[in-house]
Amino acid sequence: MKKIIHKVNTVISFLLISIFSSQCFAQSSVNQDRNSNFQYLKKLNSVFDFVQQNYVDEVDPKILYEGAIKGLLSAFDDPYTSYLDESIQRDLSDTTEGHFGGVGLMISKALESKPEKPAYVEVSSAIEDTPGAKAGIMSGDYIVEIDGEDTAPMSMQDVLSHLRGKVGTPVTVTVLRGKTLKFTVELVRDLIEVPTCKYAMIGKTGYVRLIQFTPDTALRLQDAIDYFKQNNFQNMILDLRDNGGGLITSAINVADKFIDEGLIVSTKGRLPYQNSSYSASKEKTVVRNIPIVVLINRGSASASEIVSGALKDTHLAYLVGVRSYGKGSVQQVIPLGNGEEIKLTIARYYSPSDTNIDKIGIPPDMEVPFETLSEEAEKDYVKLIESNQVADYVDAHENMTEADIAAYAKELAKEYKLEERLLRRLIRMRVNRYKTNVVYDLDFDIQLNAALDLLKNTKDFSNLVNSAKTLKELQEEAKLAEEKAEKVSESKQ
Repeated sequence: MKKIIHKVNTVISFLLISIFSSQCFAQSSVNQDRNSNFQYLKKLNSVFDFVQQNYVDEVDPKILYEGAIKGLLSAFDDPYTSYLDESIQRDLSDTTEGHFGGVGLMISKALESKPEKPAYVEVSSAIEDTPGAKAGIMSGDYIVEIDGEDTAPMSMQDVLSHLRGKVGTPVTVTVLRGKTLKFTVELVRDLIEVPTCKYAMIGKTGYVRLIQFTPDTALRLQDAIDYFKQNNFQNMILDLRDNGGGLITSAINVADKFIDEGLIVSTKGRLPYQNSSYSASKEKTVVRNIPIVVLINRGSASASEIVSGALKDTHLAYLVGVRSYGKGSVQQVIPLGNGEEIKLTIARYYSPSDTNIDKIGIPPDMEVPFETLSEEAEKDYVKLIESNQVADYVDAHENMTEADIAAYAKELAKEYKLEERLLRRLIRMRVNRYKTNVVYDLDFDIQLNAALDLLKNTKDFSNLVNSAKTLKELQEEAKLAEEKAEKVSESKQ
């Protein structure tokens, strides 16, 4: 027991002393009161020992140790700073290696649950061709229950253990969309193989969707560009919607295919070694003088925002869709030994115009939101989803054509007050559930259609892109508007 307590104290000491007294950190901590650090550490050790010796029941020291570490790292109110035990690392490893058994949802979760804002599981994005995506779960949705159990008090580890399991087994999730739209769907776990890139020609437009930033993303993007060139593409759409990010090096390599020279992204932290700049290289640029539209939405985060921000600030692309997620921070993983690690935010990244978008996101140059459902339509949507009516009909009518889909949608529209376009989408998703080659849906996708129309009808696309404001100009404009509003509010008081 004493050995375990000693290990706990040693690890805590490492976190509070060794890291903070390293050579890199010493330069920025000259004015810190070292005595305060030791006093806090001494109190922490005393509390640990007192609880261990005096609590009414015998306490596993590992529980106290993990609780102390988690409490320390949650004090920042930073969802990206966390403690990773062995089981969480296995889950993360499964995901990054590109295959695991689950439902295919990229998720996040607030550290603290409050009555006014429960810590439900937020869907960052639904991975292409997975049970979650095929069930219609979208970025921005909240999973409020898993198999009837409230997700607010769950830890992320609990959530992952509930969602993942043996391939072929079901899990039931209750989804909250917006403030009131709530529905329950059963997902059948599958082997999740995370794809990287899908592409196709739409007329003379090269359309490529990047699904995640992995070590292979830039290579697969090059395959797409080569294909576009073989088909004499005249313009290009880069779809980053619902791309939750990935490797920063992958984002840089992707952006470098479009940017001739200059800064792509920089990182800034408290310490000199955390400050880095990544610039473009002419030798790596393969797309020049081609009109480019980038599609973004709330599911576009991190590495996706690096790419879209870089192309916007360098006036090489026009952004269409809705505001991105706003994840502009950099994390470092620090091993503690015995399969344990902590993930710590050490820097923020900045676009070429020297702008950070953390918790702000990137606004599109042209906003194209999907329509929100009316209260009556929401009730009918829930009723239709939970009835399983579409699935039962499609399963009983194999090889449905687009004409069949349209005809069935008309029939459903007589019973449910929903747009036929949405009904066709729901039917088509069920029809295509076993297909992995569906690249786009022009019938439903108003954002993609808006991008195609923009490329087709804009006479001087270069002028349009050059006239778009940089991220820095937009943030400065927003700040001035906020200050003006405050002055008006003060004058009225």
